[in-house]
Amino acid sequence: MSDSKSPVPSPDTIILPTDSGPRPVLWLISFLAIGLSLFQLYSAGIQPLGLFYQRGIHLALVLMLAFLIFPPVNKCRRGPFLWLIDVALFAAAAYSGFYLVFYLDEIINRAGFWSQTDIIVACMTTVVVLEASRRAVGIGLTLIGIVAILYALSGPRGALPWLGEWLPGILSHRGYTLERIAGQLYLGQEGIYGMPLGVAATFVFVFVLFGAFLEVTGAGKFFIDLAFAGTGRQRGGPAKASVIASASMGSISGSSIANVVTTGAFTIPLMKRLGYKPAQAGGIEAAASTGGQIMPPLMGAGAFLIAEYTRVPYVEIIKVSVFPALLYFATVYLFVHIIAIKQGMQGMAKSELPNLREVMNRGWFFLIPLIMLVYLLVIGLSPMRVGFYAVMGIIVIAGLNGLYQAFKRGSANRNLSEELVKTLKSGVHKSLLGLELGARNALAVSIACAVAGIVVAVVGLTGLGLKFSSMMISFSGGNILLALLLVILASLILGLGLPVTASYIVLIVLVGPALTNEFGIPLLVAHLLVFWYSQDSNVTPPVALAAFAAAAIAGSKTMETSVQSWKFAKGLYLIPLYMVFHPEIIMGGVDTSIIIWKGVMVTLLLLAFAAAIEGYLFTWMQQWMRAILLSCTIALFFPSMMIQAVSAVIAILLLTLNFMQGRREKVTHQPLSG
Repeated sequence: MSDSKSPVPSPDTIILPTDSGPRPVLWLISFLAIGLSLFQLYSAGIQPLGLFYQRGIHLALVLMLAFLIFPPVNKCRRGPFLWLIDVALFAAAAYSGFYLVFYLDEIINRAGFWSQTDIIVACMTTVVVLEASRRAVGIGLTLIGIVAILYALSGPRGALPWLGEWLPGILSHRGYTLERIAGQLYLGQEGIYGMPLGVAATFVFVFVLFGAFLEVTGAGKFFIDLAFAGTGRQRGGPAKASVIASASMGSISGSSIANVVTTGAFTIPLMKRLGYKPAQAGGIEAAASTGGQIMPPLMGAGAFLIAEYTRVPYVEIIKVSVFPALLYFATVYLFVHIIAIKQGMQGMAKSELPNLREVMNRGWFFLIPLIMLVYLLVIGLSPMRVGFYAVMGIIVIAGLNGLYQAFKRGSANRNLSEELVKTLKSGVHKSLLGLELGARNALAVSIACAVAGIVVAVVGLTGLGLKFSSMMISFSGGNILLALLLVILASLILGLGLPVTASYIVLIVLVGPALTNEFGIPLLVAHLLVFWYSQDSNVTPPVALAAFAAAAIAGSKTMETSVQSWKFAKGLYLIPLYMVFHPEIIMGGVDTSIIIWKGVMVTLLLLAFAAAIEGYLFTWMQQWMRAILLSCTIALFFPSMMIQAVSAVIAILLLTLNFMQGRREKVTHQPLSG
């Protein structure tokens, strides 16, 4: 099979987003982006830097890039006045990092007794971070940062005492001066340079850079081709390929919307051609791509943040996250399969698909960096060092393969030197492209984490977390189901304006204490619960950001696509709920047979739920069967093993009955009817 049968174009066609502006500015963007990536590689694998040095330089470069790449007003060319504003912001961003790095010892020596210059630079940095957030992330996160600062300033002893009069009693606090807040945000352990930015500036960036190199070297094309070669001929093949490709790509990219754009551009048109409705095709891609954020090893920065907050080793987070993530993708895959059978779809023709053996021959070496990554994590290397070796590994392996292919072509065409020179030039170009793409992809995450640090600092300073926990307990009346419903609603509201990473950070500092201290949910389970529910803004109406991106590709209505994605992503709600009532599946500490039992039960739960929702598994189901299956699904959540066993037996009997009905219909050639 020729490569032309691949649904994905060559990686040589990858181009960076088009930036507007004078040519020197475009060169400066490339220079800073490449410099940022090289700095991150240096500090990750060659010479680790101190906490504030690493974070200060990282954020300064990120902010400088943000003001060059993103104009003050979207879709508006920058005139002289706007360029003047951006030059001032660019200089302020540069100075914010310069001041912290060069005067760090003096700042530490006068801890708590900040100079006037400290306060001025702190205020300037805060404004610069909020403006960069408005441009690169969105107005929602910026407004939350501003509201957090205003909340800290309110109160009888604060800079805005009149504002405190408007706060309800449970939210009132003493209030703080501008100097105290500025010092906390810029110079404190919690704040802009706090733990969220620390995670983004170390672990997250180097793995995002790894994902960028996989993309420019053609690994993304390899994984998508592999998915199509493996599932393309099955019923609903392109949709199943979408699920598998999104799992493999999303586990590295860690971005739902990027995943939709990358894989959806190829899978959605093929799904539509096969018979899926446009909204269904978009919904499947959005649901599958959202799973990329919960799929190890990257988990959209979530694994690193959870490890930092819970002090559980990163590799342990990865281990316990694999099974729930696979369950999620299996649920989406099952929905896809049921719809394909219901609608009488067939797979793609063999002649339209890449050959599995040829795909493996062409790209097997892309598996080596991934295997190396997992191995290095298991033997206990730090995630940052593992990320460094993974980036170096993909560069070396792709480079050796390029030279080998050039040698073969040159030997066959008797122009070896010409082919080698051409390949070397291409390799240098792709390396620079990967460095720049990695920096661009990391901008939004780093800026979001900086603003999330503002919220975390205010929550810690004012005691808002404990106040929020008290409100949560009061509203739920101590009922854990109502409390979890409040968490879902809060995550959906935060998702209106916050990216997933920031939404998780804000939500966990607000509801985490109540979930663990008042409701007795284990710390790691509480963090996984909040992180999973933070994803719902990608697939839940009316927000559904990933579904909106998929709708644009599918040419469908956004709300209709959102509803479809919400249906396919039901595992996003059910699986964390099962973790809460059966924490052994995450925490262990019990006999292996019990963990296996729990795993089988949650698998059966999701199977029965999908069949009941669709009203179909092997053939159409009658209404009474669907009602009983839904009841069994609910009963399987109960911790009682007896209730689970009875529910499982009933569910298995109903599914067996449906299987026998399907076999009977095939034998008698009866037409399917709803």
